[in-house]
Amino acid sequence: MLLWSRALGSFATNCLIIACPETRKAAIVDPGQADPWIKRTVAEHQLQVQHVLLTHAHVDHIGGVDWVREWSGAPLAVHADDVPLAENPQLNGSAMFGPPVHLRTPDRLLRDGDTISIGELTLQVIHTPGHTPGGVCYYLPGHLLAGDTLFAGSVGRTDLAGGSMTALVESIRGKLFVLPEDTVVYPGHGPNTSIGDERAYNPFVGGQA
Repeated sequence: MLLWSRALGSFATNCLIIACPETRKAAIVDPGQADPWIKRTVAEHQLQVQHVLLTHAHVDHIGGVDWVREWSGAPLAVHADDVPLAENPQLNGSAMFGPPVHLRTPDRLLRDGDTISIGELTLQVIHTPGHTPGGVCYYLPGHLLAGDTLFAGSVGRTDLAGGSMTALVESIRGKLFVLPEDTVVYPGHGPNTSIGDERAYNPFVGGQA
């Protein structure tokens, strides 16, 4: 897997571009704003964008979605339970932080256990509600794109619309901590970590294999 990452915008949201090295087909994950870095990376590495993927539909992860869809022609995928957030600026937070964001209708509604093909790569969709009702992680053996479900030494906040600390802890312990401990975790904000480190040391959910 090829992977590029950059923290975008005032929220420093990690936007990820992942690609199949054999086919150069790619997915853009959580384009938080319309940043030239995204388009430049795609062009420089001669990538063909097949998917725009959301881990969840908060404003800091969706601000650049429609911009990417316009120039790439790639379809948008989001979990069905986060569609209300994607469509409602009051729920996704954009009403509080600038121009309201109403995402156009997603092309694909994701469910737990779905798979997404990117060239010869296959991502597994893991539904991890808690930060939002439709939060998901994307798993490829050795790699977990975790969004705001799990951070290095922390977890996503649960005091926004649809959040639940109980659900978040259950998602992490039941669905993420069962992954191999050397799995690299790419969170929505901050540095990378690993499943093993978070299982052992995360003060919110650590120590619970």
